[in-house]
Amino acid sequence: QTKQWDVIRSDIVVLKEDYNKKTPLGRRRTTLSQAPEPVAIDLETAMIEKEPITFVCSQKGWVRAMKGHNIISDDLKYKDGDEGLFVIEVMTTDKLLIVGSNGRFFTLSCDKLPPGRGFGEPLRIMIDLPNESQPIAIMPYNEQAQICVIRSDGRGFRVNAKDALAQTKSGKQIVSVDDATKVKLCRYIDKTDDHIAVIGENRKLLIFPLDEIPEMARGKGVIFQRYKDGGISDFKTFNLETGFTFPYGSGVRDVEDITPWFGKRAQAGRMPPNGFPRNNSFGDH
Repeated sequence: QTKQWDVIRSDIVVLKEDYNKKTPLGRRRTTLSQAPEPVAIDLETAMIEKEPITFVCSQKGWVRAMKGHNIISDDLKYKDGDEGLFVIEVMTTDKLLIVGSNGRFFTLSCDKLPPGRGFGEPLRIMIDLPNESQPIAIMPYNEQAQICVIRSDGRGFRVNAKDALAQTKSGKQIVSVDDATKVKLCRYIDKTDDHIAVIGENRKLLIFPLDEIPEMARGKGVIFQRYKDGGISDFKTFNLETGFTFPYGSGVRDVEDITPWFGKRAQAGRMPPNGFPRNNSFGDH
């Protein structure tokens, strides 16, 4: 037994010599580095089969999900006295942001939408939108995007989409409203946009830099355009270098010099260029 331990000790000495840190056999073959950042995985979304669908919402608030994209709107059927309001191409893994005129933002998972058979189901059984409020915007949720939201009186602000995502059926109050106001307009802002054009019901047009509008998570916002009577009709954000356009007949008109309408936030503005649509709409949304 003593001889056996002598042999073992001898073998250990040889192994130490062969596998010390300076020999080719003993040299470390892996490198040490910082642990990777944890990756958050949405297990709920990960379990959903990704398929294209088309979200359909009627004027009277009936919603459904049609299979596939490129659906011809004229082929869609609605209840008697009803018609189309929103038709949006999404994926089953997407979420929808629904903006109520009462200033609340709601979220719907597209995989939970009623199938396209029949006329669908009432939107109000899916979200707690009061009967006196209407959905004024429905958009696919984009976590990285920013939204411009404006009340009927011309007040508003920019809000990050991730701050508007609601976790419950009751939604999230983003815009403060009162008996005399409601949310009227709500759209995503393109990342390249740096200016905004607003036009009032009084047909006055005002253009000013987008950075004059604050980023907020909640509130009533600031005055975009000042009115003696009425409120806001429409707005559009755009990139100044690309240029300012509006619908003109069957095409668009490019306004080369915006100086007459360029100003600062909360000014009244001036009458729009000749040929601007009589419905006071920028028409490209």
